[in-house]
Parts: sequence; C-alpha cells; structure tokens
Amino acid sequence: MAKNLHTDNAPDISTVKPHFLFAAIGLLVLGILLVLSADFFLGVYYDHRLLAVTHTAVLGWLMMLIFGSLYQLIPVIFDTALYSEKLAKFTFWLTAFSIGFLVYTFWIGDYTNLLPYAATSMYLSLFFFIFNIMMSYKNARIKNFKSLFILSAVFWLLMTETEGLLTALNFKYHFYKASHVTHMHNHAIMGLIGFFVMMIFGVGTTLIPMFLISHRLNEKFVKYAFIFLNIGLSGLIITKYLSDNQYLIFVFWFMIIAGIIFYFRYIYESYKHRMKKTLDVGMKYTMLSLVFVSLPVLLSFLMIILPQTGLKLYAEIIILMFGMSMIFGFFTTIALGQTYKTLPFIIWLEKYQKLVGKFHTPLPRELYNEKVAGIQFYLYMLFLLLSFFGLILQLNMVIRMATILFLLVAILYNYNVWLMFFHDSNKFINQRDKELDI
Repeated sequence: MAKNLHTDNAPDISTVKPHFLFAAIGLLVLGILLVLSADFFLGVYYDHRLLAVTHTAVLGWLMMLIFGSLYQLIPVIFDTALYSEKLAKFTFWLTAFSIGFLVYTFWIGDYTNLLPYAATSMYLSLFFFIFNIMMSYKNARIKNFKSLFILSAVFWLLMTETEGLLTALNFKYHFYKASHVTHMHNHAIMGLIGFFVMMIFGVGTTLIPMFLISHRLNEKFVKYAFIFLNIGLSGLIITKYLSDNQYLIFVFWFMIIAGIIFYFRYIYESYKHRMKKTLDVGMKYTMLSLVFVSLPVLLSFLMIILPQTGLKLYAEIIILMFGMSMIFGFFTTIALGQTYKTLPFIIWLEKYQKLVGKFHTPLPRELYNEKVAGIQFYLYMLFLLLSFFGLILQLNMVIRMATILFLLVAILYNYNVWLMFFHDSNKFINQRDKELDI
C-alpha cells in the first residue's frame, strides 16, 4: 500500500509534512473557536465570528490538509513530479500567514480596513498553488477523468477566491449592486461544491479503491459524475448571477445531485468488490462521511423551496445546518479518516523505507494509538448528533456540549498526529529486537 502512495517522482517529505502539522493545529484552533462562539450559532449565519469559524475550518484545517495530500498524490494521479517544490514551500508559508490574517480579521469583524488586505494575501497564496498544480498537469502522463476532477477543482478554487476577493473589496469600495449576502452565497457554493466536493471526489476515486483493495471497477460512473457535477454547478452559478430563476436552479441542482449519485455508485462498486473486508478507523470515517452526505443534499433542496413557501423564518437555520453538514458531516469526517490512511504511510516512508529488510519495521498503523483514534471516532459521531440536534431544537446548551466534544476530538487527533511526527524509529527498532530476543 505504501508503494502505491510513493513513486520515484514523489516530493521530498519536507514539502508535505508541514501541511499536515498546520492542519492539525488548525483543527485545534477550530475547536477552540467553536467553544468560544457557541452562543452565536442560533443567530444569523453570517455573524463575523461564525465566518471566522468557517474560514478556519475550510482554510486552516481542510484546505491545508488537501494541499499536503495533493502534493504527495500528484505523482500517483498525474504520473509526473510536482512542478516546483520550492514554490510549494513558499506557498505554504504565505498560505499559513494569510489564513491567520484572514481568520483574525473576521473574528474582530474588521471588514473595511483589514479584510481587503487579508483577502488579497489569501488570493495570492492560492494563485501560486493553482499555478503549481496546473504546470504539473501540463507535464502529466496520465490525463483521465480522475485527473480532470483535480483540474476542475483547481478551476473552481480560482473562481471561489476571485469572488471572495471581490466581495472583500466591495465592503470598502461598494461597486456591487447586489447585497454582500448574495455574493457570499455564490462564494460558498463554488468553494464547497466546486473545490472541496470536486477535489474529494477526484482524490477519492484513487484512494478509496486503493485502501479497500478493489480492482476492475467500471469507471463510466466517474465520467458521468464529473460531467453532471460541472454542468450542474456552472448552470447554477450562472443562473444565480443572471436571473435567480427557481425552476432553472432546481434543474441544475438535480444535475449536481445526479453527479453525486453516480460518484457514490462508483464507491459502492469499490466497496462491494473489496478484498479488505475489515474496516480500520480510517475507512470507518470514510464510510460514515458517505452516509452523512445525504443530509446536505436534503437541506439544499429545502433551501431551494423555502423562498416559495411561508417558511422563510426557518431559512437561517437551514442554511447554517447545510454549512455544518457539508463542513463537518461530510468534509471533516472524510478528512479525519483519510488522514489516518495517508499520514502514517508518509511518516513510515520517511522513517523506515531504507530500513526494510534490515530491521523489524512496524506497520504504518502502529505509528499512532489506535485506541485513541477509536475514542476520537465515537466522540466525533456524538458531536455530529448533538450539534444537529441542538440546531434543530434551538438548544444552546446542547450546542455548547457539542462544541466541547469537538474540542476533545481535536485534542485526540493532535495527540496522534504529534505521536506520528515525533516517532523515534531507533527506539522502536531496539524495543522490537528486545521483544524478539525474549
């Protein structure tokens, strides 16, 4: 399995590791901000503290994790080396600074003085990332629908950040005729569906069959998923900009849902034909995320029909629940799971690749504490249940309890990540040799 994640074109470990460490710290900061902002979840969804929480989640945690994972996977998916490791390292530091700057700006609610500068810095860092990936794709020896998912995700990231930058500048210069909320909605849709869903699907079509050990899958479902998702999302965004016609929105929404269904049909085939019957904690998270994806699908349908009914009072809570279900129910769940699948291999390659055949090396899953990972898994499920229960019934105390659970999840996750990062291979080898001598 480790060989599948590592090729001769793989980047140096120093290019990849910092992203995982920053993401772990980002998850911890996210847990702290969730606890501090728990009392605001029953207010408006665009409260500046909730925007700080959202951007910590999508940038400081999820996006940084995706960057690190993608740098490792580019040689596997594209069959070529990363265009520039120096640019990737520079991008990491600029992105890290930009994320901190942007989150701080949202947390204090400074939309006119600091936000334009923070958004510009963020835009530049993401532009460098996009350039690196595009140049890598130019040299790719594999150009199939799996790789096109990555390319499409990168395009939508550019669109997302362009809209985000323009919206941030509009707070100061007021050149948009429509309200900020309208452009925030488009920014969120392009980011959540265009970048994150497209990127997760693209990476997932490679990793999930690999980890389940599934072969000879019918990839026509991947092609249909790619086509329907991109046509549906493009039509939805254009319609919202030009006319906001509810019938067209519903048509394009249905196309997006069709794309998601085709993708999960492919994953189901992979699961059905898997050779690995027992699921470890990483794959449990992954399978759980696939179950939770039905919730944002239902909520997105309600978001479309609510304006046509007398239930507009519930629009705020539905939108907030949609964002929560996407970021935590789907994205974070699958991110937690795939971390326990990819990071141990990356650390194992660094520590033990040259020692294979010379010493008794551990399995990658032995680099972290599986009991801690198991406890983290059940605490996270409880967090999801309590958070949605609290939002539906408008119970502030339950939401507070859920945020505390998430903070505990973040602490346990960081414990395992730091355990892997500071794993002492010499100590392990000496201990294993002593056990074998006994």
